[in-house]
This record gives sequence, structure tokens and C-alpha cells, in this order.
Amino acid sequence: MPSDRFARLIGGLTLGALLAACAAAPAREPLRSQAQVDLPRFMGTWYVIANIPYWPERGKVATRDEYTLRADGRIDNVYVFRNSFAGPEKRWHGVSRVVPGSGGAHWQVRFIWPFSADLLVLEVAPDYSWALLGHPRRRHAWIFSRTPHMDQTEYAHLRERFRAYGYEPDALRRIPQFPDQVGRDGFQ
Repeated sequence: MPSDRFARLIGGLTLGALLAACAAAPAREPLRSQAQVDLPRFMGTWYVIANIPYWPERGKVATRDEYTLRADGRIDNVYVFRNSFAGPEKRWHGVSRVVPGSGGAHWQVRFIWPFSADLLVLEVAPDYSWALLGHPRRRHAWIFSRTPHMDQTEYAHLRERFRAYGYEPDALRRIPQFPDQVGRDGFQ
């Protein structure tokens, strides 16, 4: 059928054009961290103040990560969240491994065996009161704080720091840590 051949030709040309466009796009170097992380000091509770929303964390409230350094050098990683402030607290348990030679800044996090994800600690405040975390391909980013409250000025400053790492700061959305934050501008 002539229309069938024409459809295949158009489909082939379209696929070829898409592949050529992808090949022509400049490859970005993977993000690396230069941070030196004092792992024992990094352990404890970190509240997720903001992230680039993605499916496992989207719509969660009152989120935090709890880290505990194990005797074998790995890290117990517990992600704590609620689906709503009226709902029960839930916990996902994972284990992280620090990549040797990374200065404690590159972790491989596993919540479901055999899958793991890379996490980079990009910056930590000198007093370990906040941290910026990212992903080598810049897919994910987080702003962590030792307390669930962060004022807007500090948040805006930390969000803007992601630009130096090749992120678009406007992609970050705040996580409601308190009920009165739900539905506010800039929050998930």
C-alpha cells in the first residue's frame, strides 16, 4: 500500500532527525563534588526543605532523612514522611555506601535491592546546619536543614547556589514541613 510506505518513510525520517539532534547536543560533564564531609558530624536528622520534585518524593510532607553511621562504614538511611499532615508517619529504610576517595561526598543509596542511586553532598555549612545535595546528572537536588524551619532569605540564597552546579534554581520546590505551608506559592 503506498500510504503504508509513506508512513514508514516519514517515521524513519523523524526518528533519524531525533537521533541526529540528540547526537548533536553537547554532552555535559557529570557533576562532581569537591566537598569534604565529616561523616560522623553529618549523621543525624536532616529536614528536607526543598527538592526538585520527582515521583517517590512528590506530594510528601514533613519529610526528613535520618542517617546513622554503621560499624562497617556504611550508613543506615531512613526517609521519614507523611502523605498528609493528618496521615501517619511512614518510614523507608535504606543503606548508603560512601564511594572511596570521594571525601565522604559521593554516596550510593539503596532502598530497594539491587537498585541504587548516586547522591552528592555538594556543600555543607561550616556548622553543619544546612547541606546542598545533588546528583551526578543533575536530575535531583535537595536543600537539607537541621531544623524544619528555614527563613525565606536563607532559602533563596541556598537555592541560588545551585546555579553554580549547573542547575536551574527555579526547579526546586519547598516541602511543607508545617500544615500552614501546604498550598503556598513555591511549595509542592
